Amino acid sequence: MQPNEKIEQLYFQDLKKGNEKAFEYFFNKYYGHVLGFCIQFIGNTQEAKGVTQEAFLNLWLNRASIEKPNGIKSFLYTFSKSKCLNALRHKKVKQNYQSTVLNEKERQLNIEILHAMNFDALVLTELEQLIQNSIENLPHKTKLVFRKKRIENKKNREIAEELNITLKTVEAHFTKALKILRFNLADHLPFFILLNILLQ
Repeated sequence: MQPNEKIEQLYFQDLKKGNEKAFEYFFNKYYGHVLGFCIQFIGNTQEAKGVTQEAFLNLWLNRASIEKPNGIKSFLYTFSKSKCLNALRHKKVKQNYQSTVLNEKERQLNIEILHAMNFDALVLTELEQLIQNSIENLPHKTKLVFRKKRIENKKNREIAEELNITLKTVEAHFTKALKILRFNLADHLPFFILLNILLQ
């Protein structure tokens, strides 16, 4: 273990015990990176600062549940991504945003999170392929509903009208898709990352 790694490990242990100086260390280390990501993602500096601050607040509140130092980065980016997407949905900006651009940002973030958890490039490529294959192998109508909801970011009512089916049928197909994908991918991805990829 390198000297810097030893120092970070000590700060990490102190953070879990509630040491504020240890928290300040990780705040200074990651604040700029998380803020920059949020600004790029939602395009509003004030809102981005709010999301970033909330991410660090939740880091403090959930510090005991993080098992390794690199889990801090994963936690901050995962939380920030979720909040940024919620902000976009709330403003109905996401519906008007270029889907390919936004989906690419999501994909890059998921890769960054996995990198923080020490997945190498080959494994990441295999995981991406596995996810795509699992989606492609869904039953036709289930895959159609999943893609419209997850990739095209459409609401259940919009999907029901487009496919001429009921809201309950839309919900049933999406639930079925999640069940199949979780089963197929559970052995390959940590649960919270899997949920993030499938549900955002």
